[in-house]
Amino acid sequence: MRARDLAVEYESVSVDSDALEAARLMAEHRLPGLLVLDERGEPKAILPASQMVKVLVPEYVVEDPTLAAVVDERHADRLCQALVGRRVGDCLPARAAPPPIAAPDDTALEVAALMARVRSPLVAVAERAKDGTHMLGVITAAHLLHELLGAVGGDGGTRQP
Repeated sequence: MRARDLAVEYESVSVDSDALEAARLMAEHRLPGLLVLDERGEPKAILPASQMVKVLVPEYVVEDPTLAAVVDERHADRLCQALVGRRVGDCLPARAAPPPIAAPDDTALEVAALMARVRSPLVAVAERAKDGTHMLGVITAAHLLHELLGAVGGDGGTRQP
């Protein structure tokens, strides 16, 4: 199976999108992350949901996790206020790596190796052309696992033709 066959439509946001809306999108659709596009609509980064959670947690709590136990629930409920007025680009790590991009003809194993190497919950599938990058879709780790497990029969061996 090729990357073009595995790619599905997927939610994306731009670097200028509202961070709170992006967090809501992740939460409502239970997404492992979002594909972030630059001003030209080309893949810029992957924003994992875990990074968005990190943005919510005050730096002093990240540095000293024991402080999390002394913050009362009323204050904890206000964590999402940290996203108000921020853009998605503000939530990306300072040295955000470019998103992993698979070519349409890459095999499932090539996509799996790319995903494993960069530890990303998703991989963009795109064709690169002189006029830019043309997105075909995204492959999530869960979808890739589903497809790879589908090649395994119920008895633990591979399916017979």
